[in-house]
Parts: sequence; structure tokens; C-alpha cells
Amino acid sequence: MRYVVIDLETTGNSPSKSGKIIEIGMVAIENDEIKETKTTLLNPNQPIPPFISHLTGIHDGEVKDAPLFSDEAEEITRILKDSYIVAHNAAFDVGFLNMELTSNGYPELKNQVLDTVELSRILFPSISSYKLSHLAAHFELHHDDPHRALSDAYVTAKLFMKLKEKLDHLPYETLFKLKNLEEKLQSDLAAILDNRLEEIAFREHPDKQIKHYQGLAFRMSEKEMKSDAQIDISFGEYLDAVYEEQGSLSRAFSSYEPRKGQRQMSETIYDAFSAKKHAFIEAGTGTGKSLAYLLPAVYQAVNQRERLVISTYTTQLQSQLLEEEIPLLRKIITSPFKVALMKGKNHYLNLEKFLYELDYGPKDNYDFVLTKAILLVWITETETGDIDEIQLPAGGYIFFQKVSADVEKTMNPKSPWFHHSYYQLARRRAQKADVVITNHALLCTDMFNDYAFLPSYQKAIIDEAHHFEETASHHYGLKLDYIQMQFTCNYLGTADEDKQFSSVLKASDIGQREALAHKWNTAIREAKYDIDELFHLIERFVRSQQKNDKATSDLGRVQYRIKPETYQQDSWQLAQDMAARLRMHFQRLLEVLSQLMDAYSVDNGDEKQFLEDIGQMQDALVKYIEDLKVMFQEQNEVALIKWAEVDLKGKHHSVFLYSEPADIAPILAEEFFSQKESIIFTSATLTMGSSFTFIKERLGVAEQDLLTEQIASPFQYDKQVQLLIPTDFPDIKYGNIDDFVYAVCEAILSLAEITSGRMLVLFTSYDMLKKANDLLKEMMTEQQYVIIAQGVTSGSRSRLKKNFQSYDQAILLGTSSFWEGVDIPGEDLSALVMARLPFQPPNHPVFEAKSHQMKEEGKNPFMNLSLPQAVIKFKQGFGRLIRSSEDRGIVFICDGRIKTAKYGKYFLESIPSVPVHYEATRHLISNAEEWFHQ
Repeated sequence: MRYVVIDLETTGNSPSKSGKIIEIGMVAIENDEIKETKTTLLNPNQPIPPFISHLTGIHDGEVKDAPLFSDEAEEITRILKDSYIVAHNAAFDVGFLNMELTSNGYPELKNQVLDTVELSRILFPSISSYKLSHLAAHFELHHDDPHRALSDAYVTAKLFMKLKEKLDHLPYETLFKLKNLEEKLQSDLAAILDNRLEEIAFREHPDKQIKHYQGLAFRMSEKEMKSDAQIDISFGEYLDAVYEEQGSLSRAFSSYEPRKGQRQMSETIYDAFSAKKHAFIEAGTGTGKSLAYLLPAVYQAVNQRERLVISTYTTQLQSQLLEEEIPLLRKIITSPFKVALMKGKNHYLNLEKFLYELDYGPKDNYDFVLTKAILLVWITETETGDIDEIQLPAGGYIFFQKVSADVEKTMNPKSPWFHHSYYQLARRRAQKADVVITNHALLCTDMFNDYAFLPSYQKAIIDEAHHFEETASHHYGLKLDYIQMQFTCNYLGTADEDKQFSSVLKASDIGQREALAHKWNTAIREAKYDIDELFHLIERFVRSQQKNDKATSDLGRVQYRIKPETYQQDSWQLAQDMAARLRMHFQRLLEVLSQLMDAYSVDNGDEKQFLEDIGQMQDALVKYIEDLKVMFQEQNEVALIKWAEVDLKGKHHSVFLYSEPADIAPILAEEFFSQKESIIFTSATLTMGSSFTFIKERLGVAEQDLLTEQIASPFQYDKQVQLLIPTDFPDIKYGNIDDFVYAVCEAILSLAEITSGRMLVLFTSYDMLKKANDLLKEMMTEQQYVIIAQGVTSGSRSRLKKNFQSYDQAILLGTSSFWEGVDIPGEDLSALVMARLPFQPPNHPVFEAKSHQMKEEGKNPFMNLSLPQAVIKFKQGFGRLIRSSEDRGIVFICDGRIKTAKYGKYFLESIPSVPVHYEATRHLISNAEEWFHQ
């Protein structure tokens, strides 16, 4: 087969909007070798936009005497004749070529097309980015001149050969299943797959760890963990062997310098374990807290023969522990130890469900088909089945709900699939482990479900502990949303439409079959109608409330708290009545499912699969019934905060209902702290004014059971940071919001000139972020900076961060979730701007309810809730800038209250001592430029 890789540089993104080709690069491949290359500049007969010239280096003067496309069309079609067209984002390149060909009297291309973006996603599902530059770096492909056509085409050709090589090494079953999906993919793989299937038919796959079962090929290995060991030295000697100048850490790192705080933290944790006390440890950035807590955790687990749990908030930290810290620990201590990762069921793929969806599921949704193809390849590589290992398309996560282990109610150990369950494999590994790494969500799910999910433990370390109260509150509370409830009803289907249901009903007599089918169809139809009506009522109710009764989330959703007086309003009573009707319909569905469970025992494959689904359906319906009761009844056993969120600019019925306890502290005290011997909480931000009082009261830890320790950062902040506070910004209190945003944007662009962009701007309001985004784009005379804005630019937080890092000159705008957990080390981030001090909006549902409760208790909500929360978040935001001892940067705080308000000192005292400059903006910028370029 012959393949021709093409790449184009163009004047715009769309041929339909007068875009023209200005350069073409072509690379022909035969027998896995590059045989021919061609490149030429083309005269577009129109000016090249400055942004394109900046990106590609191609200016008007260079194409002035270049040939027109019509001059090269015949040669281009000659090279492409009888060949596959290969391109990175092929629809773009083929679309431009066809536009130019047809406008010059040539027929459209009818070649088979292969898209290396799509193929890379399928064949290398674990790669974090599929931009050509990132793939080139990953595969170490030489890239002479990015954004020039021949260089890009040459690298794409090298990438394609990597992809073809990977395809050739896939098992027969995987290729066969891919062939069944190929029709809905963008790449024309049919002939390639047919040839490969014919080549390897009846051959055994060389990789012995690949299992073959019911037409599916997947990797699954029970790794034998090393036998139990004992550390036969005291804890002090154990730490000496690691931390001292001639210890194992100094041998592992030639530039190692002992960090006093790191050892101090290890000792405090061991003291808490030994005394069976809980502990709060605030460890400043750079302490090395992960290793500091892993050392006593392993020592305690191995020597005392007891399991320890380590819980993190983010998957990023879990990955860091498993991929960096644990391997380092194995190098620096000689005793073997066993570590396992445990997540909730919804993280793991269920192979049985996946196989069913491959064979019988719909194939008309591109994201679903692409996800199936990605998962097919991934299961030949993964040893965990944890979906966090890979990147799925947006719709892929909806599909994954259908095939995750979360759909397992309880898997029968006698089922052949039990031994091919990634979730059960994770449970077995956790049961055998000394240290189990998990997340706050599963830890709280386990806690509030009688400790049924994690293996038993008495000691735990909670990292990123400032999130624990929020996570516990969410997991004790509930969430209901339109999309998920309709998804459940659509999944249940109807007796007429659902082949599974129909086949089971055939086992009954005709009278019983018709009665059950009628009851089922009616309940499903009426449930879907009532879901629609219920959420429409809530949406209208929220829209109708006065403006000052609503808040806005960081996602731009309108939030409305459901107060006691809400239940007296006619429109909310209508919603209550509709919720009661919906519970009745769900109850009827439960009755039908119970009759099915009682009446049938079918061994046929599809019917048996459906009957196994019934238990899971029952669980979902029972939970909806219980959650609707909690959300819509006025009185609850536990005082609950309830609120609704509506995305007014989203799709119809983008409505969400939430509840959580007004005070989680007594619940945690009873169900967690009193049940466990020693819980260690650690974070870089636990205190306000060197006091742990706020976090202690919010979590409900008794003083007599507690150790506390504050460990300073080893970084030299006084030399690495300049803190700038302008004296001349408009006062936002007097309604000067537009003037204030304009001043913020002027400061952003002035700082960007000093730092070449590389700036993170933190907002407390989504509306202010949007205004700043629009204004910055207006104020830039040329597009010298790429503006990436949360909620405006599409993509997840991690995707936005990666995009920001991929551009030389970029500015990243973020709201509340960007104040923490965003790690951008080195020169990628040189400036941090805080538009406002991060106080919660007073009408945020949870804050409003807790403030009201505090007032009733005679407490000051500002000093006891608002200020501590803001200070802790401020410390998190400040911590985004300096991530290593080599980092340098500027912090610019636009909010003058940090100097003028009485409470401002709490913010400045909460961060390390740094030079603070408080003067007019032009002086700040001038002095910052001089300091930055020293």
C-alpha cells in the first residue's frame, strides 16, 4: 500500500470563510519507507493575517512570486493518485484541498483517508495530549520547523509508521472488534484491518499476559506481592538511615540537602501513631511531605502488621505517589512493603458490560464508537482497568457510565467474569497491601456505608486535608440532576423497545407478559414525563427569584438556596407534588423488577445478562426514591443545606439539586474519629494566624486527642517573590466594576510584557472573568498573547493548564478551582494576579446557611467562617507561583483591602515573609521589571 502524508499551512481555519493554502508539504510512504517528498509555497492572492505569519513565519513577501494552487494542482493529484491520504486532523487538510481542487476545475479527492489524531487516540490511549508537537516529543521524533508544512508532514509520516507498527502488534480479537467499529470511524481502516487479520489468523499472540475470553483480548495479571518483612531497627535509626548526610537519600541524589522540616514531620506522625492520637500538620511548599509521611506509614504498617490508608483529594497526587514517591521509597529503604491503589467502582471498567456494548450496543454516536475503539486497545495494556489512566472524548465518559464496575451490584464469585474483574482485582490487591492509597471520595463513601468498601484500617493519613470537610459534606449529602435521571430511564428502556426485556417476558404466559409489559411501559413513560416536568418547574422557579436571592457558581450556574420559607411558595409546592409522583412511578418500576427477579431464572446469555442487570437497576431506583424524599421534604433528621443550580445558557433542563449537612463536625466525630485510632491531616494550608482552631472545629476533633505541628517552607521567598499591591485601583464598592476590570486588564497586559505572558490570573467571580477575557482581547493591538479562560475556552482544568503550558506567550484566567491544585513549575509561570481576595459570595447557598446558623449561635460569621476560609484559599492561590527553589515570580494583588482593611493583616501574616510594595501601579510595574530581569 502507498500512503501520502500531507500537511497544509493556510490563511485561516476554514475554506468556507475564504481560507487559502499558503504552503503544502507531502511525504510518500511505500513498504514502510519514505520514498518521495514535496513542498511548495503557494500564492493565496490575499494578505496573510499577522497571527498566521507569527505562527508559521510565512509573510506576504515570501509568497508574492510563489505559484498559484492551479499551477501545482496537477502535480498534487499525481502524487496522491492510488494512495491513502494521511494527515493530522485530516478533515481540515482534505477539506482545504478539495475546496482548492473544485474551484480550479478538478474533481474532489476520493482517496481513502487516515487521520493520525484519531488513530493516535485509539492506539496510544494513555498519552495525555494528541497535538502533533506533543506526540513528536513523546516518540522523540525530530521536528525541525514546527508549523511549516514539510516538517509537520515529515513528523506526521514518522508518527504514522509508529501507529502502523502498533496496529500490527494488536491481538486478533482486538483487530476483529475494531473492524466491526471501523465504518463509524473517520479513518478508512477496513482494508488495512482485513489484511492484518488474514496475516495473523489462527496464530497465538506472543504476549502470554494477554488473556483471551469470549472474543475479547485483555491484559490482567495478579502480581505476586513480596512476602511479609520486619524492620528490625528503631524508628530513630530508620530515619537516620534515610535522612542523614550519609543516608540513603544523599546516595540517591548527588545534590541532596537535609530538610529539617521533612524529618520533623515524619517524627510527629510516628508520635501520633504511637500515642494513638489524631494530628494536624501544616507543611509549607517544598517540605517534601509525601516522602515525610510515607516513611512512618511504611514503618508502622510493616512492623505492627497493620494496614494504613493514605487518602488524597486529586488523582494527580495519587499518580505522583505511585509513579514517583513509592519507587523512590523502594530505593531508599531495604525492607519490602506492599502498596495498592483503591478507587470507587465508577473508576474501573467492567469487561462483561463492555463486551455486551461492543456486540449489541448502538453504533450511531461517534464519541461512543471512538471510546469503544480506545478501550479495546487500552485493555490489552492496562493492568488496573482504571479509567483515569487514559483520556476519553467528551461523550466517552457518558458511555463509560454504562460499562464501569459501578453497574455491578454484587458480582457472583462463581461467575467466570469474577476473575476478570478489574474492580475485584483492585480489592484483592488492597486486602494484601501494607499501604492502601485511595481518595477522599471513596474514604467518605466507605465511612458513611459502614466501612464496606475499603479493607479494614485503624490509622490513616489525609493529604490535601483542607478539602476533607467539603468532600465529607458532599458524600453525606446528595446530588440529583435531570441528565442522570433521564439516562437511567433510557437505560431501563421499555418492554416494546428493549430486546432484553422482551426476551425475558417471552418466558411467561401471554397474560402475565402483557400485564407486566403494560405496567412497565406506563411507569417508564410517566417517569420520564415527570422528570421533565419536575426539572422544568425547578428551572422556572429559580429564574423567577429576585436577583439578590441568587448566586453564581464558578461554572457560571445560577445557585438558589432552598430555605424553610421556600416550602410555603406555591411554585415549590408544585415541584414537591411532582417529586412525589415521580417517587410513585419509580416504586412501580421496582415492583415490576421484583416480579422479574422472583419469576425467572434464565440461562440464555442475553437474558441472563439482563437479569443480572436488574439488581443494579433496583439500587438506582431505590436511591432516587430516597434522595427525592430527602430533597423535597421540609424536615430531615440532620439539618441540611439544600440548593438548586441552573445553567441558564446551557441545554434545556441543565438543572442540578444538592444537599449537604449544615455541620459535618458531629457526624465525623461520631462516625470517623471515635472509630479510628489515629488520623493524620496534612496540607500546606490548614491554619489562620498560626492557629488550627478553624479546621479543628470544622472537622470535630477533640483537643485532648490532637497533636498539631506547623512546618515552614524551606524556600527563600524573600528572594524569590515580589508582592505588588496598587494604591490607585478604582474602589469596587462604589459600583465601579467596569472601571475596576479595566484597571485589572491594564495591569495584566503591563505585567505580561515583563514576563512574556506566563501568567495565571485568579478571579473570585465567573462574571468578572468573562468581562476580563473579552476586554483583554479588545485591548491587545495584535494577538501577542493567547488568552485561555476557564468556562470560555473549552476543556477541563487539566486540559486548560496543558494548553497554557504549550504556548510561549499565554495568559490563563481561572476562578475558584484554579486557586489550588494547579502545579505549573519553572518558567511556565512567572506571574500570579489575584483580582480580589477570595471571600465566598455572601449569597452562596452553603455559606449563607452556615452564616445564618452561626448568627443564631451568637458567633461572628465573618471572623469564624468567612475570613478563615478566605485566608486558607488565599494561601492556596499564593502557593501556585513558587513550586521549587529555582522559581522566581511576581504576585500582583488588585484588592487594596489587604492593606486598608483591619482584617488585611491576616492575609499577609498567613504567607511567608516577602517584600511587599504598596504604591501606584506605574511605579510597581517599573520596579517589577527591573527586579524580574536582574
